[in-house]
Amino acid sequence: MRILVLTSWWPEPADNGIKLRIRHLLRAIARRCEIHLVALTHDGADTTQRQEVDQLCASAIMLSAPRRNPRRRDVIASLWHIQPASVRVRWDPQWSAVVRERVATLKPDIVLAMELSTAIYAHDLPGVVRILDDPELVELSEWRRAPSPARKLRAWLTWYRQCSYVRYLLRSFAACSVVSEAELDLVRRLAPANTRLAMIPNGAEIGEGPGNWGEPQPDTLIYPGSLTYSANLDAVHYFLNSIFPHIRRRRPDVRLRLTGRAEPEHLVALPSLEGVDVLGFVPDIRSEVARAWCEVVPLREGSGTRLKVLEALALGTPVVSTPKGVEGLDLEHGRHVMIADTPESFADATLRVLEQPELRAQLASQGRQRVVERYDWRVIGQQMNDLLGEVVERYRWMAPGRPRIGNA
Repeated sequence: MRILVLTSWWPEPADNGIKLRIRHLLRAIARRCEIHLVALTHDGADTTQRQEVDQLCASAIMLSAPRRNPRRRDVIASLWHIQPASVRVRWDPQWSAVVRERVATLKPDIVLAMELSTAIYAHDLPGVVRILDDPELVELSEWRRAPSPARKLRAWLTWYRQCSYVRYLLRSFAACSVVSEAELDLVRRLAPANTRLAMIPNGAEIGEGPGNWGEPQPDTLIYPGSLTYSANLDAVHYFLNSIFPHIRRRRPDVRLRLTGRAEPEHLVALPSLEGVDVLGFVPDIRSEVARAWCEVVPLREGSGTRLKVLEALALGTPVVSTPKGVEGLDLEHGRHVMIADTPESFADATLRVLEQPELRAQLASQGRQRVVERYDWRVIGQQMNDLLGEVVERYRWMAPGRPRIGNA
C-alpha cells in the first residue's frame, strides 16, 4: 500500500509533541506500507536530520517558506471566506503544485494529512482517498474561559469559523483520527455520517525501564518543553511565580531543571531563576527525565494530549500536573499521577512526592503500568495501520489494480 503523507513539520529532531507523534506513526506505517513524505514546513533541517526520515520513507521532500501570521485585514476578511485567516496567509501555490505532482506520479492509495494545516492541500485532489489526523479542536472549544466579554466574543468567532472550516473539509475526507475522547466528540458533531472516525491517541516508547538511565536524584524537578511555545512559557512562568516559592520555603535545596529551546527574551521574561537550571535543547531528554525525582506539568493552556506526561510515566518518573496537563489521558489522581488545580495544592502535591519515597514508588509503578496498558506506541501504530487498511478496502474502487497491504 502506498501512502502520501503531508505534514507541516519535518519529523527530526523530534523535539516537540507533534514531531514525536509524526515520527512514531511513520515508523508504524513503514512496517506495512510504502511512505512518500511531503513536509510543508516553515523550518529547515540539516543532513543528519534527514537520515532516519530517509530510512523510513521511499521518498521525502521538504518545502520551506517564511512563516507569516495573520494581519488585521486577514482576520476581517475571514467574515466572508470559508478558510480561517491562519490557513489563507500560509497557503502556498508551490506547495500545492508539488502535492498534485506527487499524487499524479505516485498514484497513492491514501493521502494522509497530519494536522489541520495540511488538509487544505489534500481536500480537492481528484480521485484520491484522504484521511485527516489530529484536527485539534479542543483548545478552541474553551472560548467560554476568555477573561472578558470582548475576548469571549472573539474566541467564539474563532471557534465558530474553525468548526465551519472543519465541517467543510471533512466532506472530502474518508476518515479522521483524533487523539482523545473529547476531540472525538467534537469531530463527531461536524463530520458527515459516512466519515470513519477513529481515536488514535498519543503514546510513549515502552523500552528501557526505570533504572536504566541512572538513579533518580532527590530534590530534583524537571519540566521538559520548549519555551518558544507560549503554553510552555506560561506554565514555567506560573510555576516559578506561584508554586516554586512554596516548595523552596519548605525544601530550600529543591532545584528545577528546564529542558527545551529558549531564546534570551524568553528567559528574561521569567521571574527569578534562583534554584533553576536551564539546560536548553537536549537531543535525548530521557536520561534527564529518568534521573529527576518528579516531573512537574503546570500547564494552563494549549491543546492535545501531553506526550511529556506519558514519556515521564514510561520512564518511571512520577508526574504532578494541573488538570489541563493531563487532559484527554486516562490517568487517576493519587494512583497514576498527582493532579492539582491551585498553586497551593500543586506545591503540596509536589512536596508529598519529594518527601514520601513510598508514594513516589507507588506512582512510578502504577503510572508506568498504565502507559504500558494504554499508551504503547507499538499498539497505537497498529491502530493507525488498521485504519489505513480499512479505508483502502472500503474505497478500493477508486484505485483499481492497486496491490494490497504488505505488497506495496
